[in-house]
Amino acid sequence: MTRLLSIVPLVLVACSSDPVSYSAPVGINLKAKSGDVNGTAISTSKGITTEVANPYGMFVADATAKLGRAPGSVDVDSATLVLGGDSKNVAMLEAVFTGVVDLAFVIDDSNNTYDVGKITNPSGVGPGDFGLTFDPSAIAPQDNAKYLAGGFKVVVRGDAAPGFPGGNAEASLQVTFKFAAFE
Repeated sequence: MTRLLSIVPLVLVACSSDPVSYSAPVGINLKAKSGDVNGTAISTSKGITTEVANPYGMFVADATAKLGRAPGSVDVDSATLVLGGDSKNVAMLEAVFTGVVDLAFVIDDSNNTYDVGKITNPSGVGPGDFGLTFDPSAIAPQDNAKYLAGGFKVVVRGDAAPGFPGGNAEASLQVTFKFAAFE
């Protein structure tokens, strides 16, 4: 009986319902210019697969190899914001944004927007952590294949800091995601 009871935990571990997954960081660089401010708002976006060397495409390829098939779901485990060193006339994130800064995905073709997270009053050069709100199960069925294949733009938007609109500045905003792919 004792021997049988010692086998039960091993069987339960082997039958775990945890999905097979693969995680990796993916970075994207966006530019925000003083001239891009509309009223008090600033918004910048870039296609996730248009970054040099397409790190999101590499993530999906690596996940496919690890999982043995294309991912069925991709979640965001974390996202950070950093002010890049090649920024011009701006040295800190608080000189670019004030208040809440939103991070979102906008799906190509449908233009449906999915919130990823928010950061309030980012400061210094970062990294600042976005508080995540993203839920991959909330992606509409017609958008899911596009999302999984990288058919979306990363959007960073918020209120511009008071001196940013007239400062002839260009902020290099580096967003790094830790994506997690599941079967």
